[in-house]
Amino acid sequence: MNKTTSIMPDDGSRNIMQFMPPTIFMMKAIACAISVVVLMTSMIGCDQDRRGQSTVTTQIDRIIVEKSARRLHLMSAGKVVRTYRVALGRNPVGHKLQEGDKKTPEGIYVVDGRNVNSSYHRSLHISYPSEADIQQARRSGVNPGGNIMIHGIRNGLGWLGPLHHVIDWTQGCIAVTNKEIEEIWALVPNGTAIELRP
Repeated sequence: MNKTTSIMPDDGSRNIMQFMPPTIFMMKAIACAISVVVLMTSMIGCDQDRRGQSTVTTQIDRIIVEKSARRLHLMSAGKVVRTYRVALGRNPVGHKLQEGDKKTPEGIYVVDGRNVNSSYHRSLHISYPSEADIQQARRSGVNPGGNIMIHGIRNGLGWLGPLHHVIDWTQGCIAVTNKEIEEIWALVPNGTAIELRP
């Protein structure tokens, strides 16, 4: 009976490369080198992104929220500086008319305050209702509501991160991740105009 010859030595002490055809060895070596280059490039890219975010000195002079696109843009001199995905009120279509309608307002307002002890990590207050909103609510015999914020995720649920914007879940506020509200908090001064578009 013929004995089968093994390509691996019994004691495993010899180098496996001498049993591997040269073309396969070269292909594996090239693939490994490409993987290392890609990994290093991606790490450099992440570092550059982090440095870019941490060194923004541009004055933010406007916030634009595109409700239908679920996007919030930080603007400076007409140019977009940052863009974030957002979640809105649970009944997001249309302008907020009264307390409890779960709509996010539409129109032009300003950031007029902030709360470092928010139940939603941090929050920036939006100046809704305007005088026009108050008059409209009065004519309709309703309370216009208020307390509209840009805020993070409810305390204790920050681990949700970007999963939070899978659905619209707020009472009418604009929600971002906790990391994003920290960045927005740092970049946006009180008095900044905010335009909420349909």
